[in-house]
Amino acid sequence: MQAYFDCFSGISGDMALGAFIDLGIAVDRLQQDLSRLPIGPFDIAISSVERHGIHARYCQVNDGGGDPLRHYRDIRDMIAASFLPDSVKAASQSIFRKIAEAEAHVHGCALDEVHFHEVGALDSIVDIVGCALCLHYLDITAITASALPQGHGFVDCQHGKLPLPAPATLALLKDTPVYGMAVEGELVTPTGAAILSALSDGFGPMPPMKITAVGYGAGRRVYDTHPNLLRVVIGEPLRSPTREAGYLSDTVCVLETTIDDMNPEIFGYLMEALFSNGALDVYWVPIYMKKNRPGTLIQVLCHAPQTDLLRDILFKETTTIGLRVSTAQRWMLPRETVTLELPSGPADLKRVSMPDGAVRWVPEYESCRRWAQERGIPIRQAYELITAEAAALQSESAEAPTR
Repeated sequence: MQAYFDCFSGISGDMALGAFIDLGIAVDRLQQDLSRLPIGPFDIAISSVERHGIHARYCQVNDGGGDPLRHYRDIRDMIAASFLPDSVKAASQSIFRKIAEAEAHVHGCALDEVHFHEVGALDSIVDIVGCALCLHYLDITAITASALPQGHGFVDCQHGKLPLPAPATLALLKDTPVYGMAVEGELVTPTGAAILSALSDGFGPMPPMKITAVGYGAGRRVYDTHPNLLRVVIGEPLRSPTREAGYLSDTVCVLETTIDDMNPEIFGYLMEALFSNGALDVYWVPIYMKKNRPGTLIQVLCHAPQTDLLRDILFKETTTIGLRVSTAQRWMLPRETVTLELPSGPADLKRVSMPDGAVRWVPEYESCRRWAQERGIPIRQAYELITAEAAALQSESAEAPTR
């Protein structure tokens, strides 16, 4: 299974845990497994809330008070010594290490000397290890997320009043796509940033999947402008096209950019590089750009896993300074390439299946080229000859008696 974190209003540890519980995780089981950690008594309180008409779960961790100050090494050793599943330990350790590295960078200290304040509190430990447990329960093996919104203003913490986004959050979000929102308040907390920084395989549009469930976790604040929710979508990856009503269907990513200042000799090399690295299709469209300059629209189709690689090729091999990416659904006719022994000789063709059961034969260019050269005929005639002989062969096969 794979999970997509749709962070249209940010992410925090309690929002993530609330979304997982909304997906059906049993709170009693979660609390029982978390009790294996020596962190003192606590209770996970779940309430049903509504944000702009959307039902969600709000998660609050209550403890007995007197939460001790914990260093990174304390939490690391505590998780290592626990009886949690290995995958849960690994995910939890990865998240806390990310936080420790960010704190060490911000405060200029060694990793083992980092002492956690808010993130080392019991509720944050429950949020982080709890999310790792939920991923284990749901058998999530791949995680992607949207770009992360950032609010503005200030936040109060143990170090005093800090600007938003908090310094540790920004350190955690290195190499992560972010954007600003006209919202005063913390949209992405250090815990939320660490969860995705440590566990996400990438950021961008929702990957192709067959959705099985959607969960909503609510944040504490209520905004008039938008629902303060985290949406987690889980499903089965679509690694191959699905068949529906006689057609094949899948989802592709479309990368595009416009260029008016590049040596045209580079385009041929660029197309070869894109195709050799997983592009499904590449094409150039003549356009006119600003100041009436003639330019070229580059469009590249690919599946989601190839997006980052093809993006890097476009930036590296062209003069572009910006790309757009979107997703599109494709409908395709089922087809296969076959070699037929025709009366005039062998030829490669695409066998295209129509929804009504009919078959359309499409000769491959190289076979038509070879026939035209060998027979001294126009290539157009070679196309017609191969198509006609393939159709006749199919007709004979259909009329043959069954034995």
